[in-house]
Amino acid sequence: MKNENLVPKVRFKGFSDPWEQRKLKWFLRVSKLKNIDGIFDKNSVLSVSGEFGVVNQIAFQGRSFAGKSILNYGILDHNDVVYTKSPLKSNPYGIIKTNLGKAGVVSTLYAVYAPLKTVYSPILGYYFNLDTRVNNYLRPLVNKGAKNDMKVRDEAVLEGKVCIPDSIETQKRICNLFSLIDNLIAANEDKLEQLKTLKKLMMQKIFSQKWRFKGFTDPWEQRKLGELSNGFTYGLNASAKAYDGKHQYLRITDIDDETRTFKQTHLTSPDIDFIRDNSYVLKLGDIVFTRTGASTGKTFIYRTADSIVYYAGFLIKMSVREDIDSEFVFQNTLTTSFNRFVKVMSQRSGQPGINSKEYARFKLYIPKLKEQVLVGNMLLLIDNLIAANEDKLNQLKKLKKYLMQNMFV
Repeated sequence: MKNENLVPKVRFKGFSDPWEQRKLKWFLRVSKLKNIDGIFDKNSVLSVSGEFGVVNQIAFQGRSFAGKSILNYGILDHNDVVYTKSPLKSNPYGIIKTNLGKAGVVSTLYAVYAPLKTVYSPILGYYFNLDTRVNNYLRPLVNKGAKNDMKVRDEAVLEGKVCIPDSIETQKRICNLFSLIDNLIAANEDKLEQLKTLKKLMMQKIFSQKWRFKGFTDPWEQRKLGELSNGFTYGLNASAKAYDGKHQYLRITDIDDETRTFKQTHLTSPDIDFIRDNSYVLKLGDIVFTRTGASTGKTFIYRTADSIVYYAGFLIKMSVREDIDSEFVFQNTLTTSFNRFVKVMSQRSGQPGINSKEYARFKLYIPKLKEQVLVGNMLLLIDNLIAANEDKLNQLKKLKKYLMQNMFV
């Protein structure tokens, strides 16, 4: 009878046999290789990161943290497996990674293992990638000392049981799939950084008026935010209740720090009489400023007008004049000049804060409406590209996590 508990939920087509649970020593042996001949120098010292795996210490951290001599360091070959005998926040018993890069050396705080012919070792790196899985594996094997150090012999780490397919071909197919996803994630991360760099450059050039749209030559005029507004109003002082499906409540914590969008993962509604308090509803083009605390200076623009959104206390709404492009104004609140203004203006004897009269003093240069619209739309387009790439990146990471959870037992 098949052991249904040893069958992964997600498998390649045509595979149905259950996997077998074996001790890790079936796949690995302790490596005793040391750098006694000085083959590797400090340029080849490796570190192990929970997020990035095995990395070159100098390339990743900017300098070497190795001791005066590295002759007693262990040699970590390509495809060797390494266990870090030091706790991390999410991994109190250390982490296990496969070295997918060049060979190098690791300090004596690490245990190094060479793969046997029974395993394509990158699969062990993916197997132990989940925090819960590596924590559950190491917990019974590791004793923690008084200084939070790991009391475990290198050989003892191999005594726990893992469940991976016996077929090397299947192991490689699983690794190839995860490698493809990793490459897609890396490519999207690189594209995302390029878009953010482009946005930063364009804002510098446009708002300094070094770059102009063709056909526009009129000088920009300096104005204060207060001159571009129909008024500033403070938000609603009401507690949040469960979302009623109609009335959304925008609070400081609902504004994403990076994208400046409304995070709708945990929607709430204000606990109020909705007929009496309609004055606290956002309208298309309204700009919101945070007024106190560590988030002072964070801004948000209401672009969609597809729902009823109330804004909470500790937020200030700016209603932009009809003859001014609100997107242009909002993009100016994402500049270094606005950040400098916030840093100076928010200084208080207690926690930082800026009131509506102080926000109204911020000065910016502004062209005529037609050019405002062109600038605002172009920067919004880049924002949308950034948001789309962030969404794609998050989907890829969720896919990887799902497969990590369900392609292994």
